[in-house]
Amino acid sequence: MTNGAQHADDITFKVDKAHLYREETITDLKLASIKKLTPILADGSEDNTRETIFLGASQLTTPQGVIPIQSRLKAKSLDQAMDIFPAAMEIKVQQVLKHFQQLKEQQENLK
Repeated sequence: MTNGAQHADDITFKVDKAHLYREETITDLKLASIKKLTPILADGSEDNTRETIFLGASQLTTPQGVIPIQSRLKAKSLDQAMDIFPAAMEIKVQQVLKHFQQLKEQQENLK
């Protein structure tokens, strides 16, 4: 194929066994959702040579539908991730709003 599209025969479904994570989701059943990604080895045991990753996730409800937002939380523990969560989500919301404002301005300039 010359247009850059991949053919089904070209796709390789190979697991990168050197970069495995176990995912846990922590939620307050209201607004906050934090994913804890614990590095593991191929045998399922924890890989203590790599850091745990925390991701904050939430969503914005708009007249056009739900917009998911997600941000990496630079935390060393779940407690720290919960403390960082509000500010990280606020920053992400501001970025999303700025992006939508830019799109709106571009559309208005095309008229």
